[in-house]
Amino acid sequence: MVFLNPAVLIGMLAAAIPVLIHLLNLKRLKKVEFSTLAFLKELQKSKVRKIRLKQWLLLFLRVSIIALLVMAFARPTVKSVSFGSSAAKTSAVFVLDNSFSMSVIDEQGAFFNQAKSITRKLINNLQDGDEISVTFTSSKQNGNEKFTTDFSTVVKQIKNTGISGVTTQHIPVLIDVFKQLDKTGNFNKEIYFLSDFQKINYFGKQSGQIPEYKNLDGVRLYKIGFHPGNVSNLTITNFNVNNQIFELNKPVEFTVTVKNNSANIINNATVTLFINGKRRAHAGIKLNAGETKSYILTTTLKEQGLLEISAELDDDDILNDNKMYLGIYVPEKIKVLLAAGNTGDTKFIDLALAPQIAPSVILKKININGLASVNFTNYDVVLLTGVPPNNYALLKDFLSGGGNVIFMPGSNSNLNEIQRFCKELDLPVPVKLADQTEDPLIFNKINLKHPVFTNLFRKDFKPKLESPLIYKYIKMLPGGKGKNIIQLVDNSAFLSEFNSGKGKLMFFGVAPVLKWSDFPLKGIFAPLMNKLVYYLAAGNQKINTLKAGESIQLDLRKLKLPQLRIVKPGGEEFVDFDASNSQRYFNYDKTEKTGLYKFYSGNKLIDFYAVNFNPEESNLTEINENEFDSLMSNSGFNGKIIQLKPTDNFKNVIYQSRFGTELWRYFLIIALILALLEMFISKSAKKDMETVESNN
Repeated sequence: MVFLNPAVLIGMLAAAIPVLIHLLNLKRLKKVEFSTLAFLKELQKSKVRKIRLKQWLLLFLRVSIIALLVMAFARPTVKSVSFGSSAAKTSAVFVLDNSFSMSVIDEQGAFFNQAKSITRKLINNLQDGDEISVTFTSSKQNGNEKFTTDFSTVVKQIKNTGISGVTTQHIPVLIDVFKQLDKTGNFNKEIYFLSDFQKINYFGKQSGQIPEYKNLDGVRLYKIGFHPGNVSNLTITNFNVNNQIFELNKPVEFTVTVKNNSANIINNATVTLFINGKRRAHAGIKLNAGETKSYILTTTLKEQGLLEISAELDDDDILNDNKMYLGIYVPEKIKVLLAAGNTGDTKFIDLALAPQIAPSVILKKININGLASVNFTNYDVVLLTGVPPNNYALLKDFLSGGGNVIFMPGSNSNLNEIQRFCKELDLPVPVKLADQTEDPLIFNKINLKHPVFTNLFRKDFKPKLESPLIYKYIKMLPGGKGKNIIQLVDNSAFLSEFNSGKGKLMFFGVAPVLKWSDFPLKGIFAPLMNKLVYYLAAGNQKINTLKAGESIQLDLRKLKLPQLRIVKPGGEEFVDFDASNSQRYFNYDKTEKTGLYKFYSGNKLIDFYAVNFNPEESNLTEINENEFDSLMSNSGFNGKIIQLKPTDNFKNVIYQSRFGTELWRYFLIIALILALLEMFISKSAKKDMETVESNN
């Protein structure tokens, strides 16, 4: 047996007080006058012996009561070999959940701040020579932590770490902790896990095999849980832009999906749309408990370039799920390369893309035979009127890397060269170059829901598109490789769309000349050509979104310099590359913070991504103890799990688990019983003494 508070044992000296009082009482001589000798004979010797026995018994009880009380305050503990040793060194790992659900606030403050405060107190309870490390569940560094005896460094690390937008699975984090403890030689091994223990963090897909541990016998896992009460919380679960073409002074529509994660109705909240920090639209929210609803927010684009867009909710009990980001690019200038085999084929295209009609378009014209010497990455869209020469490698590479092409046959194109072109680019091969001069074809079906028709018609009129007369056309069926945008009456494609790598190719079945059709004379020609250019240019900057913690893959072929400049939430950084390196892609994984990440080569924007939180993190449903224990067992953990509350006396519980079971309660109970017995015997002895004195 050991004492956790041995200094109190000095109080054992108080046990001598009843002995001293007893001895002093023995020295007091009472004068008793005897009337006759007969009275002495009547005094029973047994009565005197009985009184003396009770006095000695009272002395024993009083000494024992004092001794038991002193020992109780000294906290006696039954020592167990399996629990460790008071003299042994300790290896302690502190695991702090820093996901945004830990930002919930109760009367003690934010959960994560409470967790940091508790951790600092636990570290202060450790002894010189103990070693510690800290792991944050939402950290990219998990698995690389090392033990240290420099407590101040760990405390500083805890102080400087904040809430993260990353949602992770906790089992792999704990397995890394088990591996770390398995390598240490200290006898006492402890894990302090401070979390709200959300269920979503434990039943995701786990990777890798569970290792076997050789040195984890007797490890203790202190599970310190934070339990939210009736939390009032709205969450943005989705944020999308409904347009695919973005033009200055044209309307754009967004959809924001909101969920009420509270147990109560919320009817006085607002969702607001911001563009570059300016409030542009809003909608009122009324949601029943657990209900999800989508809201449409519409505005007009007043700025060009890269726009940082966010949907924001009013503040509630969890702030980090109230804001989602998007990035869209409204082109200031769209660089279009027009390559033609015959200069006469571009007359109507020149008019359709003229500055007074398409002010954002910068058009450069070349002969189609010069494509081999063109750097395609300098252009947003390549418009071909005619079939290019035999070398398609650069064009295919341009498409696979995200480039976009509009193809229109030339006035003198023949079926063989068009078929060769389609085979090289893995397009459906045309079956015929049809001549319908005597019986022109017209449109049969038009997909008016395609983005190229956005804002082409007034909303108060039913969309109607006048068909041109088609005299000559390429008979091609997109099949499963593409989709028809405009279909002719014989089911062949007038305008179709194909995905090629990361890029798009728009295929016209007619040349832009009047010998093939009167399409260039129709009112739809110029607006449609404009929309196609804007649509494809917008395709170069797809609405890239991902969850915090996920990696961004960047195409290094877009770099003009061997350096990447990254502008991200909270600052910027630079990544240098070896100019001789043939590396084509780069994975950027420092995405713990939510917001817009912009990537530049020099001053040129080459890509951007919106990084958002995982809405599942807002689900505060907790894993129950049996489920947690089972998962720990399946992860190879065979130690002891100790449940704690943030308000518990951690020092006492930890000492007890290290050194054994405390007995102070039993000592107090025994002392109380002896005190009651002392009262009874003392009262009885007093009556006996009064009897003796009355007989005197």
